[in-house]
Amino acid sequence: MDSRPDVSNVQSPILKLIEDLRSDSLDVKRIATAELRILAQSAEDRTVIAECGAIDLLVDLIHSTDSKTQENAVTALLNLSISEKNKIAIANANAIHPLINVLRTGNSEAKENSAATLYSLAVIEENRVQIGESGAIRPLVELLVNGTPQGKKDAVTALYNLSKCHKNKARIVQAGAVKHLVELIDHAAAGMVDKAVTILANLATIEEGRTAIGQAGGVCVIVEVVELGSPRGKENAASALLQLCTNSVKLCNIVIQEGVVPPLVALSQHGTPRAKDKARSLLSHIRSQRNGHARNR
Repeated sequence: MDSRPDVSNVQSPILKLIEDLRSDSLDVKRIATAELRILAQSAEDRTVIAECGAIDLLVDLIHSTDSKTQENAVTALLNLSISEKNKIAIANANAIHPLINVLRTGNSEAKENSAATLYSLAVIEENRVQIGESGAIRPLVELLVNGTPQGKKDAVTALYNLSKCHKNKARIVQAGAVKHLVELIDHAAAGMVDKAVTILANLATIEEGRTAIGQAGGVCVIVEVVELGSPRGKENAASALLQLCTNSVKLCNIVIQEGVVPPLVALSQHGTPRAKDKARSLLSHIRSQRNGHARNR
């Protein structure tokens, strides 16, 4: 016997809502997108909605001139994108460019949910490249600077995923993100600090990123995270400092001047396994630097 649940009772109302997305009536489309937005919160309904062909229609409605319909369509896609299979289907439905347009021009909630959708899609590596190439990074940085608290959180989360792609690192630096990430680390809640530090650690693997971190006064705040951050924050802060120190004598001297050695010693003894490894490597490099200076006198 087939043990799958009978979805016919689920499909019928969903099919009606999907048909309503094609309606000439703005009110009908607004109601249908709102209901699909809610239904897509359920894992079972998420699958049915996608299989019944809603994704292409919802992507079309991102272009709606009605702000509420647009917001509902974006949020429905956000909820659908929780499913791994749907992440690929949404990107293949050419959703990325219209989502970026909403990021630039939508209302506050639509911008936030567009950023969250882009983050969700960027879990897939090939989507990260496409999102970066499509121009998402500058409006994400704009949201990071000027968004609501939720908007800032969604923007930093999206940038966090996009920064894992090497091609996006220079784009993030060129969009002026580093200064704002440094400010965020100084003032934000712990969860956002961890993501911001991870982005800086990723950016520190390229020369432009290291230069920008130095110019933005980022060394001081990263050292502070090594001392006072969460276990994950300390780990990524040590990783960022290791990149800065091993690639720039000037930045290494600044790191030392900021008093990094005592918190690094503590981290080398009590951090996560990866943090201990990074802290010990950095302490070894600092000792080599100091020994080199001593021999050169």
